[in-house]
Amino acid sequence: MPWSALAIPEARATLLVPMRLRRPTASELVLSLLCLMYLITYVDRVNIATAASEIRRELALTNTQLAFILSAFGYPYVVFQIFGGWVGDRVGPRRTLFLCGLIWASATILTGFAGSLTALFLVRVMIGVGEGATFPVATRAMQAWTPPSRRGFAQGLTHAFARLGNALTPPLVAWLIALATWRGSFVVLGCLSLVWVMAWVWYFRDVPSEHPSITPAELEPLPNGGRRASGRPAAIPWRQLAGRMWPVSVVYFCYGWTLWMYLNWLPSYFLHEHKLQLGRSALFSSAVFAAGVGGDYLGGVLSDAILRRTGDLRIARCRLVRLAFLASLVCVLPIFVTHDLTVIVISLAAAFFFAEIVIGPMWAIPMDIAPRYSGTASGFMNTGSALAAVLSPLAFGFIIDATGNWNLPFIGSVGLLLAGALLASTMHPERPFEADGGSDGGQTGVRPPSDRRLTPV
Repeated sequence: MPWSALAIPEARATLLVPMRLRRPTASELVLSLLCLMYLITYVDRVNIATAASEIRRELALTNTQLAFILSAFGYPYVVFQIFGGWVGDRVGPRRTLFLCGLIWASATILTGFAGSLTALFLVRVMIGVGEGATFPVATRAMQAWTPPSRRGFAQGLTHAFARLGNALTPPLVAWLIALATWRGSFVVLGCLSLVWVMAWVWYFRDVPSEHPSITPAELEPLPNGGRRASGRPAAIPWRQLAGRMWPVSVVYFCYGWTLWMYLNWLPSYFLHEHKLQLGRSALFSSAVFAAGVGGDYLGGVLSDAILRRTGDLRIARCRLVRLAFLASLVCVLPIFVTHDLTVIVISLAAAFFFAEIVIGPMWAIPMDIAPRYSGTASGFMNTGSALAAVLSPLAFGFIIDATGNWNLPFIGSVGLLLAGALLASTMHPERPFEADGGSDGGQTGVRPPSDRRLTPV
């Protein structure tokens, strides 16, 4: 029966008329592809944490040897942060992420065929090579495709998908292990990564105005109107940029220590400290990681909202980071005074939620400071987390083997959360690096903070 034949009051009839879904814009689809990349890369980097007990049993590894494998990802991850960001700035995100994706997807598949400590170490190094440049280069892509007023939102949303990957990975990998062994789980996940790689290189364009589906309305709020910058790519002022970004790197190291401790050891913590089976430890880990999804998204939204309301980048970025660090510190304290599993899970989830609020404002800071070099600048920043990716799992494994106390490594996390809160004021997103085109004759290249206050909208 046609809708017009129904005798329904107009107010009610409007609710029943079928709604036509709006077609996603090119900018929205690009952001969606980046969200999927963040999700997939985190699945492929933390899947080994859920499979760790099976791998250790099959290969007869100690906790220290297992920690050595877990940290292998971090060595090239450190090296390729800055270099990968530079490549993204020079070559463009499309080709750079295509190559990175091929490397990390192939390495994930090869993990399923590793038969020794050395082989596992090498494939984890290969994954670190592939994923080392991904986030700095993705930041470069967001710089071109995201209006400045939505930088925090874009970073918060993409990292929320990364934490969704964290939350999905433990039960997903546990299910795949039951279905196809731990080796088969890596092969399946690597093949899924290859699908994203093909979609990315087919759809994305480095310059928004060159995308066949872009509209003038989408281009208008983008940096430079979404057009290609004139002239050759600017040379990177390495010394000056490093000087501006090192405080940001130190603060991000404080966050990264806690992050990598959670990512690499949380399933094993529940498995051994609380004597849970693999399936239950995976579910509890997933619950903790799920809290990070909300933290990432909320951090980006809050940071942009504060910026619109106050026009002050220090309040929107630095003060929010400080409050998030302190809240995370307070929430983790109950694990030292109780053995109640419910309280511990809630405590760790709340601590992870507040730690993840840091993400949106932190990843917006390189774009605030040095938009022309946002890939390289974010590479400098993420080097802090990458260094933590090496040191944190090693320290955790060593402490466990030496003491047998699974709570002790969390004390280091408490100390670094406090340090991050204290050091947040050393970051200066309100001072643009490019005050005179990026060359400042050895000076810091900054403007007075008042020049970076944005008019509230």
